[in-house]
Amino acid sequence: MDLRRLIKSTIVDARKFLRMFRQLDREAIAAHYLRGEGIEIGALHNPLRLPRAAHVRYVDRMSREDLRKHYPELARRDLVPVDIIDDGERLSTVQGSSQDFVVANHFFEHCENPLSTLAHLVRVLRPGGILFMCVPDKRYTFDALRAVTPFEHLVRDYREGPAWCRVAHFKDWTRNVEHIAQSPAVERRTNELMAQGYSIHYHVWTLEDLVDVFRRAPEVIGVKYDLECIQKGDGEAVIVLRKPQ
Repeated sequence: MDLRRLIKSTIVDARKFLRMFRQLDREAIAAHYLRGEGIEIGALHNPLRLPRAAHVRYVDRMSREDLRKHYPELARRDLVPVDIIDDGERLSTVQGSSQDFVVANHFFEHCENPLSTLAHLVRVLRPGGILFMCVPDKRYTFDALRAVTPFEHLVRDYREGPAWCRVAHFKDWTRNVEHIAQSPAVERRTNELMAQGYSIHYHVWTLEDLVDVFRRAPEVIGVKYDLECIQKGDGEAVIVLRKPQ
């Protein structure tokens, strides 16, 4: 094997190891906290591996067949079955205080109204129930060039609804993730994504900013929870919240 192939092979192996490490990190925390009957939102092809004492139903905004059409890049992936078709930001078909746990990995950043979503996720938990989330740290993702979403922005989304900033979020994505610079092309691509209802990362944070969000959110949304765990993972934060008894 020549030096170039060896280096490439080593890089690939290192990436596989990091992905495996991240999964093990998540699974170890999940094994400690998750029991009973719960739901996972937006699992797609990467559901959380649960301990034997936990049983899950999968929630997504469309059927598995429609998800394949909407995300052609996942055409060859093995998607989880969708047991409940619902908007994960509202969970309007899920009864309050009915779940022992909710898993929402790499979902929070896709929410147009994160504080409202947080209130609904806690709402469906039974007293003592667990909300388990993994949220990417923007510094280690394709969001690296984007500005952190200020907490005040989230508060405005919560109080006024997210329509006021929707176009700006899509333009930010187009410029700083898809790296389209010219104005006519930005406008065109923004309109395409919005027409598709494509699920971009509306908001981005660092680990430190996420801590601040979950510390301050209860005062705004009027929902109590205990911050059980924040663990730094491979480019993400693993966050565990518990609904008080």
